[in-house]
Amino acid sequence: MNIETWFLVIYFIAMAGIGVWTLKIGSKGSEGYLLGGRSLGAAVTALRLQSSSMSGYMFLGAGSLAYTKGYFSLWYAMGDIGGGVLNLSILGRRMRKLSQILGSLTSIEYLEHRYPSKWIRAIAAPVALFCIFFYVMSQFIAGGRGLEMVTGIPYAWALLIAVGVIVFYTFLGGYLAVAYTDFVQAIIMLIGMLWILIGCLQAVGGWTAGNEAVGQINPNLLTMWGPDGIESVQWGVIVGAVLVFSIGYMGWPHVNVSHMAMKRPSVARRASLYATGFNLLFIPAPYIVGIMALILLPTLDNPELAVFEVADAVLPNFAVGIVMAGIMAAIMSTADALLLQSGTIASQDLFQRFFKKNMSDQQSVWVSRFTILVLAMIGYFVAVNDPPAVAEVVIFSTTVLGAAFVPVYIAAAWWKKANVPGAITSMIAGTVSSVVWQLTGLVDVTGIDPMGIGIVCSTLALILVSLATQRSHPVPAHVLEAMKETDKIGAIPAHMLTGQNDSLAGQVPKDI
Repeated sequence: MNIETWFLVIYFIAMAGIGVWTLKIGSKGSEGYLLGGRSLGAAVTALRLQSSSMSGYMFLGAGSLAYTKGYFSLWYAMGDIGGGVLNLSILGRRMRKLSQILGSLTSIEYLEHRYPSKWIRAIAAPVALFCIFFYVMSQFIAGGRGLEMVTGIPYAWALLIAVGVIVFYTFLGGYLAVAYTDFVQAIIMLIGMLWILIGCLQAVGGWTAGNEAVGQINPNLLTMWGPDGIESVQWGVIVGAVLVFSIGYMGWPHVNVSHMAMKRPSVARRASLYATGFNLLFIPAPYIVGIMALILLPTLDNPELAVFEVADAVLPNFAVGIVMAGIMAAIMSTADALLLQSGTIASQDLFQRFFKKNMSDQQSVWVSRFTILVLAMIGYFVAVNDPPAVAEVVIFSTTVLGAAFVPVYIAAAWWKKANVPGAITSMIAGTVSSVVWQLTGLVDVTGIDPMGIGIVCSTLALILVSLATQRSHPVPAHVLEAMKETDKIGAIPAHMLTGQNDSLAGQVPKDI
């Protein structure tokens, strides 16, 4: 094996080791497996949230966008940089506190408890599971392509190895394994990406020389308007690009569960600082590397491999191994979060909620694990036979998730008039409008991004229907009481946790 492969082998063993290490806590019933015992601090919360939302897109999609669109791609980066702090600031503390008062173990269950109706979960769970499946498939594809390039192993076998390692530690340790592996992976991602950026800029002669060379290829690539200039700009697409990776974060169930797993609500404040620092260092790098790849790799056939190929071209062999571990870290940190969330939705939000309500904690954990295995196998066979473009799959799935869930998650914590009919209508309107907008080609016709139209439709539906049905469907008193308590900065009164299951009732924070 070459040195790059040895680094990846060591990395895979380390990730599997974390899964084994967290097996004990992950086996302590649903609360331990799904939320890690609500024990995570600020640094782990922040880097887990950011690494699980960055995905293989940052190493494949971001480089591809930059290679083909130049500095226009930074619209996406702008949204990404602010996404973490927005999510933690708007939802973090409130969702952590409200989810515990309401006795919620999953981010979908949280919506049903806030909007008390079985139809909330009956609609939310399938939409989330559908989008998350496509999202996790894109991560499998990215992992397989990365391993294939570094090791020379055929794509099908490389994909199988990547999927196998991810499934192994997620299956064993649950949320705690995902959180701690994501924390480690975020650090590896950051080191790897900064190393590529430094090597890339040295290879092109520095920042100024690199930009001058790009300008000789096409001056428009140096602007924020794309290769065809400002006359061809679709402002609706730009708005959507910013929304997908800023506001869109707040609609992703696999990201929002991070808030629920914090040790205490006040963790959100420090976590937002860690998230912002990480984003400022990490996010611009793959876009800049993709732009400079135009100079280093002018005849690149597949733009999605821009970051991979640049790393291979400008770094020594031992560094390529570390960098490739960073790339795999980005891919795996999202894939594990998505797989765990898929298993959670299947076991808690569908099977236990609608088919076997008296299921024990251990049975619930095993249904979740079984779902992870099944989805991983289905995702593998789809990805190995006809792999689509990673960037397209990621943008589609995250757009639909954002359009369907952003308004209901925000209103759940902030707006006391948001009710069941409003939430149901909002999720349906956001899902249908964003999917139709993408599949019928209305983006090109109107110049409006699916995320933009989806957020507008779902927000208007939530507001208008909620206001129109206040008398027929008032928000229950216990929910209003919980929201009033959530407004306060302080520990949750013990009496507000009575009636919950034993594991949740024992999780009363001693401080804020």
